[in-house]
Amino acid sequence: MYLKQKDMFWAMSKDFVKKVMNISKTESHNEGEFLFRIGDPANQFYVLLKGHVKLSLGEAGHVVYVVSHAGEAFGWSSLTGRDTYSAAAECLVKTKVLKWDKQGLQKIMETDAANGLIFFKRLSELLGNRLVQSYTIISSSLGSEVSPSFGTRQVMVTTATEL
Repeated sequence: MYLKQKDMFWAMSKDFVKKVMNISKTESHNEGEFLFRIGDPANQFYVLLKGHVKLSLGEAGHVVYVVSHAGEAFGWSSLTGRDTYSAAAECLVKTKVLKWDKQGLQKIMETDAANGLIFFKRLSELLGNRLVQSYTIISSSLGSEVSPSFGTRQVMVTTATEL
């Protein structure tokens, strides 16, 4: 199986991608199955092949993101030094994913530092984009927002119409 060099694997050498693909596992999951829950050991990294995966927080299961495009990565806690997952991942429909064991993936990245750096650059772009989306969701759900400036003790208040 060969993953197109886009999204997480864009601009990495074919040899690197081949090594990464050789240690991947393809899994299929049914609607309602959890790939991981908050607090589970963060040992796997995922890329969506087909389907939709809801990432949610808290006991109420507040949706923070839906992974819905082939090639999208999730389960990044496994690669960022976290011991446990910070969200739950539930399949919304029948879903197919690629899955990597974090130790195997990290070993490949350590032996090919140049491509490992590109990989982590892609991962940081992914996290940055999701963070901006989270900011947008949070700010649009607030009627007004108070933003203290911790360095100057000034407070900025905005209303929903200004957002």
